[in-house]
Amino acid sequence: MNTDSGFSPPARGLLVAAAFVIIVVGLQLASSLLGPVLLAMFIAVVATPPLRFMRKYGAPKWLALLVIGFILLDFGSLFALATTGALEGFRDSLPSYQERLMLLSDEFGTWLEGVGMPNSREAVPDLLDPNLAMGLTRSFLSNASGIFSTGLLVLFTVIFILLEAAGMPAKLKAAFAITPEADARIEKMLSSINQYMIIKTLASLATAFFIWIWLWYLGLDFAMLWALLAFLLNFVPFVGSILMAVPAILLALVQTDLQTTLLVALGYLVVNTAIGSILEPRFMGRGLGISTLAVFLSLLFWGFVFGTIGVFLSVPLTMVLIIALDASPLTRPIAILLGPDLAPDAPPASGDGSAGPQTPTQQTQNLLAQERQDTQQGQ
Repeated sequence: MNTDSGFSPPARGLLVAAAFVIIVVGLQLASSLLGPVLLAMFIAVVATPPLRFMRKYGAPKWLALLVIGFILLDFGSLFALATTGALEGFRDSLPSYQERLMLLSDEFGTWLEGVGMPNSREAVPDLLDPNLAMGLTRSFLSNASGIFSTGLLVLFTVIFILLEAAGMPAKLKAAFAITPEADARIEKMLSSINQYMIIKTLASLATAFFIWIWLWYLGLDFAMLWALLAFLLNFVPFVGSILMAVPAILLALVQTDLQTTLLVALGYLVVNTAIGSILEPRFMGRGLGISTLAVFLSLLFWGFVFGTIGVFLSVPLTMVLIIALDASPLTRPIAILLGPDLAPDAPPASGDGSAGPQTPTQQTQNLLAQERQDTQQGQ
């Protein structure tokens, strides 16, 4: 039977683009459900090794799940209480900063007009409007119940995923006839996500701790709130390290003097450089297997599709996508484009495992080299 559809390459390209748009729109419409489920899946991946560890040493399954659930619930509750308490205190104190902020913005606008930028005195107060901070704080506090219910949904989803985790590999093999190569690919994907999530969480905790110590030493108000904000935004690539510093620097400018403000900015710069640019890449090993441009584009894409959860999960979602694309020869070129820069002069790693674990890009490099070698031999 002739299976040729008769479509020209441009027509097939349009069909693929249309299918992609339909899938993206569908994911966006279902983001309120899929976002928490994806977050629960990544948390379950991180929680699986502790579950296996407790089971290995004879703990009953129900007890291991109870311990993990209690830890997650306790951590989430403490985080929520600390955040809401700090935000309520910040909301109550915000009017006292308003007069000082308006005075500083007027002085800054006058200085800008003096250096040749007209109408700055009218524009600067709009940019530094304290009502914006008040509105964001009120919005978060008013949606606290919804955030709490979403957290419970994520927690229960994690528990149910962990309940099925032990028997899931056998089910997948029976249902989809997974080959050993595909099984190894899935194991590598889970290992990469686990490594990324654990290292990123520890790096975020360290960032928050040192930021809190530094701001507390400088006497800045609500140091705990800015530390919690640093913990969350450290999961956001590129822009997170900048956004976490903006509120604390503005508050230091309003509460203290210029020297203390510069010290606050210097503290953020040192902590983000030491942890985000030196220690974190070192513990990540060979890296994420994602190009810098792909990380930035994934931040925009997954944020567009899944909102806030997509922004925080942009890197692990892209890691999963690259490994999935690398599994098929038809989509492997896309995986190569999303992966890091290739080293054309570097010899491909041996397939016997002597060169260590291979990233998807290294596996693709080996496959392409093997295909070129087979082609040359055939000619």
